[in-house]
Amino acid sequence: MDSSNNMEALLNAAKECGCDYVLNEPLSAHTTFKIGGCCKAMININSAQSLKKLMDIAREYSLRYYVLGKGSNVLFDDKGFDGVILHIGSGFDRIRLVGDNTVRVQAGCSMMKLCRFALENSLTGLEFAYGIPGTVGGGVFMNAGAYGGEIKDVLKSCTVVTGKGEIKELDASQLELSYRHSALMESGDVVCEAVFELQKGDRDLIETKMNDLMGRRKDKQPLDYPNAGSTFKRPEGFFAGKLIQDCGLRGFAVGGAMVSEKHCGFVINKNNATSADVVSLIKQVQNIVQKETGQFLECEVRIIPYK
Repeated sequence: MDSSNNMEALLNAAKECGCDYVLNEPLSAHTTFKIGGCCKAMININSAQSLKKLMDIAREYSLRYYVLGKGSNVLFDDKGFDGVILHIGSGFDRIRLVGDNTVRVQAGCSMMKLCRFALENSLTGLEFAYGIPGTVGGGVFMNAGAYGGEIKDVLKSCTVVTGKGEIKELDASQLELSYRHSALMESGDVVCEAVFELQKGDRDLIETKMNDLMGRRKDKQPLDYPNAGSTFKRPEGFFAGKLIQDCGLRGFAVGGAMVSEKHCGFVINKNNATSADVVSLIKQVQNIVQKETGQFLECEVRIIPYK
């Protein structure tokens, strides 16, 4: 069976699962960097069973695939992605209370929607995540955090589709959650659902804290330009943005990509940047900072090659 027939088999399976799809979809429309060429097809996932089936078929026919949420921490190639995007988004974002303090939420739910749901139910613990631009699945995958809080502080368990095609529930303790890391990064397991254990709180106090943190984001982060959040992980004992600033790299640019003048820890798409611009800028910043300070800045953004 040739590759076109393999693709047809996958798309037929998507139809059978009730999953919508589009061909030759520009990835710039699905990432916060607003960069990237087209993928061969993008399939919108609607259930854990659909995800499992489509992953199984893609593996069976050796079709390259990538599971994408809101695209808030990824950079696709200017040529695009030579494969299929399994998109976990608004068709897979159900959220509900399970008991008084426990929230069960599908992976495609945005972190913003989850935080607002917690507020509406007077549940505290997720205020730190208000303003994080990704999905719940992505948040669990990278143990997203901000302002002193992390996903690991409130996550009870998650349901995954494993690399072997099994659907199983994992306790949070099995995920090896640490700074911007989970065991999912090595296992290839894909988050379908997460369970958060929160606490009852005062609605007004929760809302005040959420608004305060959102205000801080707007004051300090370059939200007026496309970006993928913090570009570099924080070296132990240091702040990436300060290291970059101290090396005189505020406003340093390659093509349309630039180190933000507002916050040096962010690389922004200032003026129709290409992925090549961003990658070159990241490498130059890493080289200069390491040479001048001895600290290596590990890139936090996931760079996805065309092939």
